[in-house]
Amino acid sequence: MDRQDGMVDLLVIGGGINGAGIARDAAGRGLSVVLCEQADLASATSSSSSKLIHGGLRYLEQYEFRLVREALAEREVLLRIAPHIIWPMRFVLPHNKLLRPAWMIRLGLFLYDHIGGKRSLPGTKSLDFRTDTVSGGPLKPELTKGFAYSDCWVEDSRLVVLNAMDARQRGAEILPRTRCVEARREGDHWTARLRDLATGAEREVTARILVNAAGPWVERFLHGVAGQKGSAHMRLVKGSHIVVPRLYEGDHAYILQNTDRRVIFAIPYEHRFTLIGTTDIPFQGDASDVRIDPEETAYLCDAVNRYFRTAVGPTDVVRSYSGVRPLYDDDTAANPSTVTRDYVFDLSGGAGEAPLLSIYGGKITTYRRLAEHAMDKLAGFIPGLAPAWTADARLPGGDMPGSRFEPFAADFKARHPWLPAAVALRLCRLYGTLAARIVGDAATLADMGADFGGGLYEREAAWLVDQEWARTADDILWRRTKLGLHVPAEGAERLARWLEASRPMAQAS
Repeated sequence: MDRQDGMVDLLVIGGGINGAGIARDAAGRGLSVVLCEQADLASATSSSSSKLIHGGLRYLEQYEFRLVREALAEREVLLRIAPHIIWPMRFVLPHNKLLRPAWMIRLGLFLYDHIGGKRSLPGTKSLDFRTDTVSGGPLKPELTKGFAYSDCWVEDSRLVVLNAMDARQRGAEILPRTRCVEARREGDHWTARLRDLATGAEREVTARILVNAAGPWVERFLHGVAGQKGSAHMRLVKGSHIVVPRLYEGDHAYILQNTDRRVIFAIPYEHRFTLIGTTDIPFQGDASDVRIDPEETAYLCDAVNRYFRTAVGPTDVVRSYSGVRPLYDDDTAANPSTVTRDYVFDLSGGAGEAPLLSIYGGKITTYRRLAEHAMDKLAGFIPGLAPAWTADARLPGGDMPGSRFEPFAADFKARHPWLPAAVALRLCRLYGTLAARIVGDAATLADMGADFGGGLYEREAAWLVDQEWARTADDILWRRTKLGLHVPAEGAERLARWLEASRPMAQAS
C-alpha cells in the first residue's frame, strides 16, 4: 500500500520464491511493498525444481557446511509453517561400491543427521536389500546394501503463491504479468515504469528501495533496465526432469549415484508417476525459452536404468520440464554441479543514493532465511525496522492444529463425505484449511460446478482465478496444481474456454 507521499518502501522485481519471500517478510514488518513479475508467479525456476525441501546431502562433498546447516534448520521451520504442502519423505540411497566408498557415505549421513540442530524426522538407517523387499525390491539384484535418510517434499510453485498471498494479506501489491521496463535512480529514490503485459497500460512507481530478485534475468535487469553495474556475476545452469509411469510402489524416493559423481533422484509423483532428475548443463540462451534436450532425457534414463529392474526409455516419458538456475559465479568451479547453491547479495547505494539489492543464487529450502538476510542488508536504510517474524507464522492454509496434516484431512473428509476421497485429500494437500472456503456451501458434487475431469471442478478453478492470480489453463494445471497429468485434453480445452469467458470478471477483480 502506497504511503501518503505516493512512495512505497520496496519495489521487488521478480515473482519467484525469493521475490515472494522478500515481499512477504517486508510487508509483515509494516513496509509498503509492490512486487511485479513479468509472467505468472513461479513461472520459471521456482516451478522447475525437484520439489524437495532438503539440506543437500551432496553439498557436504563440496564442504558447504554452512549451507547444509542452514537448509536442515529451515527444513524444520518450513515443515511447521506449511504442513499441507510440505511433508516428510524417506530417501533410499543404494550403495554402488564402484563409486563412493561406504565409509564416506556413512560419514556424510552422520554429519547430515547432526549438523542441523533439533530435528523431528527419523535419522539414517542402514539397509539390507536382500531382506528389505520394500526398498530393495525395485532394484537390480546385484545391489544388496544401502542407506535410508529423511528429507521433505514440497509443492514448489504453491510455496511461491502462498508467500505472495500472505504478502498481499499484509498490504503488499502483487502484480503478475507486469514488466518493469525502466528503473531510474533519482537521488534517494527509484522511479520505475511498469507495463501491464495484458493491457499495455503503464504506471509509474516510486520506491525508496529496489530489490532485484529476477532470477535468471538478474543481470539483464541490472545492466539493461536499471542501467547499473554490479560487483557479482551469474552462471546459468539448466536442470531438466522427466516424468515416467510409476517405477515402484511405496512413498519413498531414491537418490542414485551416477558415474559422473552427480546424483539423480527418482521420486513418487502424482500417485501414478515417477519424477526423475535433474541434469546440470551450462546455459547461455534465453531463460524464457528453455526445454529438455534428447541427450538429457537419455542421460536421466541411463542413470535410472543402472539401478532399477524396470528399464525406462525416451518413449516412456509422459512429461518433461526444464528450468534455469541463476547461480552465483565465483570463477572457481569448472563443473556446473559444483557451483555453489548458496546465495549472494550485491548491494549498491548509500550516502544519498537509493539502494539497489540484487540477489544471486539460492535454494527453495533457504528462501525464508534469504529473505531475512535481505532485510538485514537493507536495515541501515530503514530506520526502526521491525524484527524478523516469519519463522513462527504459518503460511495461508497451514494453520491446522499442531501442524498435523493427517487429523485435519480426516476431519475434512468426514465433514464432506460426498467428495471423492482422492479429491478431498488433494484439496487438503494444496489448500490446507482454505479448502473449506473452496468447497463453501456445496453439499453435492453437482454444487462444485462444471467438471473438467481429473478431479478439477469449477469452484476450485474460480478460487484460483479470484484468489491466486491464475489466468490461463497452464497456470491452473501445471503451477497451482499438477492436474495436467490427470485432466484429459478435452477437459483442458473446456477449462481454457471457461477461463476465456470469465476473463473480464477476473480482470475487473
